[in-house]
Amino acid sequence: MIVEFMRNKMVDVAHLDAETLSVHGVLTDSIYSLELDFKVRISDLVCSEVEGRWLRWTTPQCPRALTFLNEADGFCLAPGIDARIHKTMGRRACRHFANLFIECAYAVRETVKMLRWQAAVVSEPDLTLRDFIERGADDGSATSAEMQNPASSEETLASAVSASNGKASGKFPADVGQSSAGAAVGNQERGFVIDLHLHTAPASPCASSSVDEMIVEAKRIGLDGICLSDHNYLWSAEAVQALREKHNFLVLRVNEIVTEQGDMLVFGFYEDVQGIIRLAELKQRVAAVGGFIVAAHPFRGFLTFGADDVGLTPEKAMAREMFKWVDGVECLNGKVTVTENGLARHVATGLGLPATGGSDAHDVSTVGVCATAFESEIKSEEDLLAALKAGKYRPVNFR
Repeated sequence: MIVEFMRNKMVDVAHLDAETLSVHGVLTDSIYSLELDFKVRISDLVCSEVEGRWLRWTTPQCPRALTFLNEADGFCLAPGIDARIHKTMGRRACRHFANLFIECAYAVRETVKMLRWQAAVVSEPDLTLRDFIERGADDGSATSAEMQNPASSEETLASAVSASNGKASGKFPADVGQSSAGAAVGNQERGFVIDLHLHTAPASPCASSSVDEMIVEAKRIGLDGICLSDHNYLWSAEAVQALREKHNFLVLRVNEIVTEQGDMLVFGFYEDVQGIIRLAELKQRVAAVGGFIVAAHPFRGFLTFGADDVGLTPEKAMAREMFKWVDGVECLNGKVTVTENGLARHVATGLGLPATGGSDAHDVSTVGVCATAFESEIKSEEDLLAALKAGKYRPVNFR
């Protein structure tokens, strides 16, 4: 007799605004499937608006657990909260929700740890994550003055990462923003802002918004252009030109190709690669046509463990083989955690690789969350490729 059992757990922590984190957790196995959402105040780690959803359960008693979840409103998620979660949520509601809530609490503390470290880096540029942790500044209590009004952790990250684009000659403002009407405001101070990484349906099966919807939203929020980076899908030049003319908007191509060392955003390379390819082989083929490879979200999933648990320091991360074959690193990705983006930034800085930003949007709600600001106007794929090689750009927090 063969018994199979599968369990997956995922936690996503998003920076909702200057004072709030938004947390989404999913736990699914061969028997149960459930989701949990709540908000956390950064200054004191107090949670609110706790809501749960059953997607699959086994007994009529399971759905009744949802009425008890709001008892967790007001919990402070500092270290030591696990026992209270088990007692309140685990016993009165459901141990599955308690287990997921504890995992979310850990992710929140890890996120705040990274926010505090990034705030400290502003005044101590050489401060590494390891040194920050070892000096005991990561206890998870976000009560320091700098955390009361973080100008956005991703903006701080974007400011610091600009130094890794060694050829960049100008400095962009920390926040590119947009006009009050949402119209494009491309100028020398703001830069020419392109979302280099987004997906559309049905070209990417995981996306839910059409290419036309994505373009309309990009124009509405004031982006200057987008790149279609659908998974292993090669847009034709004719189709992209038709989209440009239809919407009077800059639409460019990039192929997100799967390698044995992770996903790669490939510019100036128009072979239709399917399946998984070795990164070394991809590099050889891209270099032959003068293309450019960016490692997409190179540390996605890293927060599952945490920097101190797995011991993956920036120095060890820089030694990963993938960085021998890429031309740039995506350091602001809208779908990964602050921890993962921060580690990517350190790797790019340490190796002297240029850094990019992209939303990784799969629907209209996240188009332009992260993007890349170029010093000069981009009018074509040839312009984009030349600008990427020149290094005159930086990742920005746009939306």
